[in-house]
Amino acid sequence: MIAVIGLIVGIALGIFLQPAVPLWLEPYLPIAVVAALDAVFGAGRAILDGVFDDHVFVISFLSNVLIASLLVFLGDQLGVGAQISTGVVVVLAMRIFANSAAIRRHLFKA
Repeated sequence: MIAVIGLIVGIALGIFLQPAVPLWLEPYLPIAVVAALDAVFGAGRAILDGVFDDHVFVISFLSNVLIASLLVFLGDQLGVGAQISTGVVVVLAMRIFANSAAIRRHLFKA
């Protein structure tokens, strides 16, 4: 319940305060959000499977965001940032869809 309250408070603060994203951070923010969503969907699947561990979730969340951002940064330094970003998003999206399919199968038995 605390997580849901924190999410609602965070969304409300974001809407009302409308924080500005620094220009240097803009290419990494969408990748970080997709990486975080991957961790959240994985946690949802783990909860339904009865194997959720909060330590694993925190480490997964932070490492997904860090690794995805570092890959995009490295791609920018090598001059292939757009291609690496696309690859990272495709891989993470595939994982999100796999986790959401497992959640759907668990909830709807279909």
